[in-house]
Amino acid sequence: GAHSAIRGHMLVDAVEMIDQSPIGQSPRSNPVTYIKAFSAIRQTFAETYQAKVRGYRPGSFSFNVPGGRCEVCQGEGVNKIEMQFLADLYLECEACGGRRYKQDVLEIRYRGKNIDDILRMTVDEAAEFFEDISSVSRKLRVLQDIGLGYLALGQPSNTLSGGEAQRIKLASHLGSTKGPRTLYIFDEPTTGLHFDDIRKLLGAFNALVDDGHSVVIVEHNIDVIKSADWVIDLGPEGGRRGGFVVAKGTPEQIVHIDESHTGRYLAGLV
Repeated sequence: GAHSAIRGHMLVDAVEMIDQSPIGQSPRSNPVTYIKAFSAIRQTFAETYQAKVRGYRPGSFSFNVPGGRCEVCQGEGVNKIEMQFLADLYLECEACGGRRYKQDVLEIRYRGKNIDDILRMTVDEAAEFFEDISSVSRKLRVLQDIGLGYLALGQPSNTLSGGEAQRIKLASHLGSTKGPRTLYIFDEPTTGLHFDDIRKLLGAFNALVDDGHSVVIVEHNIDVIKSADWVIDLGPEGGRRGGFVVAKGTPEQIVHIDESHTGRYLAGLV
C-alpha cells in the first residue's frame, strides 16, 4: 500500500506469510512429510534387519516414488474419480486396501509396526513411539505444542482445515528456527480455535520471538491482542468507515485512547 518510508528492514533477512491456504492438494501430502519428519522414519525402517536382507533403502518406504509404493494408486492409497461438475470423488485403492505400499514392504516391521501402521498413528502416539529417535520426536513435539496431537501422521492434506494447515506451516518453522531472522506475518490465526489452542498458539509465537524473529499478526481476538508487545489499531469502524490508524502503542497505552474500540475491550484485561 501507499507509504512514505520503510524503517528497520535491515533487521530482518526474510519475510514469511503464513496463511490458511492448503499445504497441498493431493492425498499424498500430509503433516509428517510437510514437517520433514518422514525421512528419518523411512531411514529407521531401512535400518531394520528385515529391510537390509531384502536390500531395501529409505526410498523403498516412500510413497512418492516408484519402488515400494503401490503403483495402482501411485502411493496415494486412493483412486480419484473426476465427477465433472461435482467435487472429485476419492475411493480406497482396491489393490493395496488404502495402505499405499506393496505387500512385501508392509512385511517390514519396526517394533512390531509396519510403515502403514506408523502413518495411521496420531501425532501423540507417534511422539511416544519414536521417543528415542530425537530427529523424529523433536519435530512431532512441535505439533503437540501447538495443539495438533490428534492429527494422524498420514492424514491427507486435502482433508485438513485452514487453521490446521496454518499451524502445520508454523510447526515447520518452529522446527528449524536457526535460520535467518524472519518477519512472520499471520492472518487471523485463531479462527475456529478453542481457548486452550489459542494459549498453545501464543506459546509458539513467543518461541519465534525468543529465537530472534519478529511476528506480525492480523487479529481480532482480544487474548492475542493483550499479549502483543505493540498494537496498531485500525478504525475507527470497519469496511469503508475504517482503515485509519486510530491508536498505536502497548496494550496498556491503548486502553487510555478514547477513540479506540479495542482499548475499551482491553480495559480490565491488562
